[in-house]
Amino acid sequence: MLQTSPPTHALLWCRAITRQHSHTFYRGSLLYPPGQREAVWAVYAACRVGDDIADSGLPPQQAQAELAQWWKQIEAAYAGEPGSADMQVALAWAVARYPVPLEAFAELYQGFLMDLCGYEYRTISDLTLYCRRVAGVVGYMVAPIGGYRGGASTLQAALLLGQAMQLTNILRDVGEDLRLGRLYLPAELLSEYGVAAADLRAGRMSAEYRALLQHLESLARQWYDQGASGIPLLEGRARYGVAVAARLYAGILDELAARDYDNLRHRAFVSDRRKLALTLLEVHAQSPYARWCPLTRAEKRWPRRRVRPG
Repeated sequence: MLQTSPPTHALLWCRAITRQHSHTFYRGSLLYPPGQREAVWAVYAACRVGDDIADSGLPPQQAQAELAQWWKQIEAAYAGEPGSADMQVALAWAVARYPVPLEAFAELYQGFLMDLCGYEYRTISDLTLYCRRVAGVVGYMVAPIGGYRGGASTLQAALLLGQAMQLTNILRDVGEDLRLGRLYLPAELLSEYGVAAADLRAGRMSAEYRALLQHLESLARQWYDQGASGIPLLEGRARYGVAVAARLYAGILDELAARDYDNLRHRAFVSDRRKLALTLLEVHAQSPYARWCPLTRAEKRWPRRRVRPG
């Protein structure tokens, strides 16, 4: 039976999880209207709980058992069984109101298992599949919450934006992932550019490695560009939320380039000041009045990117 009022405590928990783990995603979610933004938090928190299990460092067998339990909670939420866990309560409320496809969570589940089973990334296709499963399908989850026009082509654009964001995360976190025993860079690219995994584990930067990162950066930007074609087809304020999240994630690539692609010792991030500026610029760009009130060149460049030394 459809609940007459939102589960306040569970949704506040989802909000806290979203805000804690992804400032970028959270900032974008605030541009959704009430009701939709809470559903976005519920979806993000459900994804996050599974992701935390995959990254917990538990023995693979134990982690897989916990992930299987997570999947049972997802299925129960879709069956209209809110249970007692905040994640399940909030997700049951969200999917009762919006047509978030269970199949998207099923793909996400397979993506988590790729991490737990030590999946080897040999080709770009392997990497693309991973990006699709752990992030691209989030576009399938979020688009129905805000509403959209254009059918399958809009969903494909949403998928590409999610893939671009995940590839951005991978490029940002190579050093951190190596310390966790994971390397998502495809073996064929390492070979093509003459980069040895042992050198990366030792923290040794090289011109060849920077060239490899530039290659993957170009792929991420291609996905951002292709995904952006679907943003105008999103309904209402959802368009602003997705556009801002995409712009802020793409800003991480700018910061990575500004640090000469050193992601083995540093983690590229967008400062709060620049996040605010990019948010304002993107909201203006998506506004129907942008064509009549264009920004000046100086306004578009504000604020300049500042790279901290060392």
